[in-house]
Amino acid sequence: MIRVLSATFLIALLVITVWVLPASATVFVAAIIAAMAASELAGLSRHLGTPVSPVFLGGAAGVICVGFAIGGSIAPGGHDPVVAVLLALVVAVGVVTLAGGPPSPSALTRSAIGFMAPLYVGLPLGTVARIQVDHGPYVVSLLAVLIIVSDSAQYFVGRLVGRHKLAPEVSPAKTVEGALAGLVAAGVAGAVLGARWVPGVTPASGLLLGLVLALLGMVGDLFESLLKRSAGVKDSSSLIPGHGGMLDRIDSWLFAAPAYYLFLRYVA
Repeated sequence: MIRVLSATFLIALLVITVWVLPASATVFVAAIIAAMAASELAGLSRHLGTPVSPVFLGGAAGVICVGFAIGGSIAPGGHDPVVAVLLALVVAVGVVTLAGGPPSPSALTRSAIGFMAPLYVGLPLGTVARIQVDHGPYVVSLLAVLIIVSDSAQYFVGRLVGRHKLAPEVSPAKTVEGALAGLVAAGVAGAVLGARWVPGVTPASGLLLGLVLALLGMVGDLFESLLKRSAGVKDSSSLIPGHGGMLDRIDSWLFAAPAYYLFLRYVA
């Protein structure tokens, strides 16, 4: 029940942000989520014995998210703000790593996390906000629906009839049956809603889009699980009752959203 209530609250927040508030609100919320998720990655780094500042990771992820989201408005046809932020990130990570102490085996790991964490969460969430800015609520809502129906089908079908483990060492709860249900659910949703909500999308291309995004969402989920298992933790945090941390809630988005952005820009 707690899991359902938390999910209902998060979906309501998503609907209000995308459909009621201006596009700038989506940019703001995406940046806050990016900062929170990157801060949780800093928590994972502590479990590995290579702590990185959560303030630095969260701030960098939020800035990268905003830079990508508003890049077209500031520099039409390009992403100059993102380039500037990435260049600054290179220098900033070096400075933070140097300030972290004398040479040690952990220096390379800390610098790698300093680069990886802001990009891992900041750029994908920036694409979500950019889609809202460029295309509006219907188009960004299709991404949300595909991810939500896929995740829900995986969870409920996996619990009800799941027998074969999909990746037991990485995510013991995931099953082949749940994964297939997630693909079918996203494919049907893409075929039905894609042609209605996204210009240039046919039922056939919507079906394919749903399958691809659902598959990438699963890979994103497994990748985040790999990071957690490597750090020896079950959840990225206990922020959301019944769900774990913010990173646990957006892991599917982090791989699916960039692919959707590229689809809209170069295919649709």
